[in-house]
Amino acid sequence: QVQLAESGGRRVQAGDSLRLSCVKSGRTLSGHATGWFRQAPGKEREFVAAITYNGYNKYYADSMAGRFTISRDDIKNTVYLQMNNLKPEDTAVYSCAVPFHTGPFPGSLFNFDEYHYYGQGTQVIVSS
Repeated sequence: QVQLAESGGRRVQAGDSLRLSCVKSGRTLSGHATGWFRQAPGKEREFVAAITYNGYNKYYADSMAGRFTISRDDIKNTVYLQMNNLKPEDTAVYSCAVPFHTGPFPGSLFNFDEYHYYGQGTQVIVSS
C-alpha cells in the first residue's frame, strides 16, 4: 500500500512563489513516475506536471511551463513542485499521484485516471 501526502499550499499574493511537496510512504518513491494535478472550484481537474520514474523526463502543462518546475528526491521519498510567478488562476487544490507499478509509466502521464495512488491535496490560493 502507498500513501501520498501533499503539503506546502497556502494563501499567497500574485507573483509569489511556493514549493509543494508530495511525500510517499508505504513503498519507496524511487522507481515511480509521479504526476501533479490541480482542480479549481467549479472546474475540471487538469494536468500540471509529471516526472518519469528515473527523473530523466519532465512534462508540464503549457500554461505552467516556464513557471513551474517538478523535481524528485528519492532519498526523501519526495517529489516537489516549485511554482514561481503565481497567478490568481493558479488557485486550486493540488494533488499528486503515482501509478501502481514502478518503472516506465504504462499509460499517459497526463491522464489522472491512469494513476493508482492519490493524495488528498493541498490548497493554493493566489490573491491579486
